[in-house]
Amino acid sequence: MNIYRTIPAMMLFALLFTAQALAGGYEVGDKAADFSLKNIDGSMVSMADYPDAKGFIVIFTCNHCPYSVAYEDRIIALDEKYRPLGYPVIAINPNDPEIQPADSFDAMVERAKQKDFPFPYLFDDGQHVYPKYGATRTPHVFVLQKQSSDLIVRYIGAIDNNYKDADAADERYVASAVDALLAGDKPAVASTKAIGCSIKD
Repeated sequence: MNIYRTIPAMMLFALLFTAQALAGGYEVGDKAADFSLKNIDGSMVSMADYPDAKGFIVIFTCNHCPYSVAYEDRIIALDEKYRPLGYPVIAINPNDPEIQPADSFDAMVERAKQKDFPFPYLFDDGQHVYPKYGATRTPHVFVLQKQSSDLIVRYIGAIDNNYKDADAADERYVASAVDALLAGDKPAVASTKAIGCSIKD
């Protein structure tokens, strides 16, 4: 064994491991933590408020990002389809409004009114929640499945494979993941790359 080659390799591995640990965020199969965040109606919302839910479609999204705007109608459709089946959408704005004023709480209230969002639209005030999940983009989706008192991450990534045109998307990742969970299976595709704007922190 060449110790002069082995030691640098070990140091590199340790640095990579440390960097990943510091980056945080959930992976598929992890237990997700609940949160309590302010909704656009002024109430505080957590997943514990949904005792009958089978799981959740948690989407980090915002007002200003063109990708988020392009997906708004699809997020509404996901909630309208899957909320009655036990998988409601919970949308969270992770951005710092001092960096992006279009994502202020008041602007969230206005946007939700314009689009008549049927789901809670929560403000990650202080930006404490999105790092725990490991969200990096808007939109960035985490599908959670309830198992007893635990919330297990079953899918992480994009909504589908065509942000420009919903009709042209031929891979609907979130819908397929929830359909699989409702059928008692695990999602065939459990993670994809989230496409969107970087979170403003």
